Amino acid sequence: MVHGGQSREDAHEPDRPLRSGWTTGACATAAAKSAFAALVGGAFLDPVEVTLPRGGTAAFALAHEAMGQDEATAGVVKDAGDDPDVTHGALILASVRLGGAGVTFAAGPGVGTVTRPGLPVGVGEPAINPVPRAMIAAAIGEVAARHGVLADAMVTLSIPGGEALAQRTWNPRLGIVGGLSVLGTTGIVTPYSCAAWIHSIHRGIDVARAAGLPHVAASTGSTSERAAQQALGLPDHAMLDMGDFAGGLLKYLARHPLPRLTIAGGFAKLSKLASGAMDLHSSRSTVDTARLAAWAIEAGATPAAVAAIADAPTAMAALAAAQDAHVDLAAAVGRRAAAAARERLGRAPVQVDVMVVDRSGRIVARG
Repeated sequence: MVHGGQSREDAHEPDRPLRSGWTTGACATAAAKSAFAALVGGAFLDPVEVTLPRGGTAAFALAHEAMGQDEATAGVVKDAGDDPDVTHGALILASVRLGGAGVTFAAGPGVGTVTRPGLPVGVGEPAINPVPRAMIAAAIGEVAARHGVLADAMVTLSIPGGEALAQRTWNPRLGIVGGLSVLGTTGIVTPYSCAAWIHSIHRGIDVARAAGLPHVAASTGSTSERAAQQALGLPDHAMLDMGDFAGGLLKYLARHPLPRLTIAGGFAKLSKLASGAMDLHSSRSTVDTARLAAWAIEAGATPAAVAAIADAPTAMAALAAAQDAHVDLAAAVGRRAAAAARERLGRAPVQVDVMVVDRSGRIVARG
């Protein structure tokens, strides 16, 4: 599963500073503000300036404008900067009608609707998160005050092609149907910040808790996820795509516990967790083959096997050396990974177990 369009394994180190971008919520705010201005003032704002949640402003050029008899629509193309965001380049449309009491929201084509409890907005609501809603309401209020009118408007957000794009996000699993979510807490997308991924992990936990699930499984990748789901028989919304972010998962679970957590992953990443690493990405933690060799000694490995494990160029080579010597190194890693997870959870009432999965999807150990 891809979060915000970013695959962590595809992350690279650029040869220039990374360029920040704008959240879907900031783009939607700009579009809604311009459309409301067209209705009450007779002209679209272009460029349109919006105030960001943590201070400062940003200006957006319109990519679309249309005026009807009692509705105005404005659109902004999302620029996510150098972050590989699934919505980069998407057209964010806001159609505004006057009336009602305050600012209300609706989901147009490509914007999802919430069908499960546990998310920041209620079941049946458009998947427009609280901060973008507040940004849009504030922007409309600013224009209304300038023109001496009431800030009463229905805002319908649409993202052409959003339903297809949403299949590359957590939305189907979280029970958001029909399209994308309109997100953003700061208005700014920080490239490779991991914030969107960790946000998705948290929302997955929230949905599982709201559904009363007694057991969730967090995986480091698609192979381990398939193996765990098949072995455990868990529903889709019990599966958490942890990726490299064990710390983000466990920190949130410590505050929002569930009865049971299974962590499933490849030998290399789980050996890092077993060593105490909470960010399992290759650029931020490494496999310690000397430590693997020490664990092999405890498992009864011969000196020759220990030397082969210590000299192994990769984690998989170390595992192969252990298997050749009939040493259950995978089980040792699984036990220690589970212990490291329990330690990070502290006193939270969460039962933890671990599945070590090889590249073919076979479960080679449980801890």
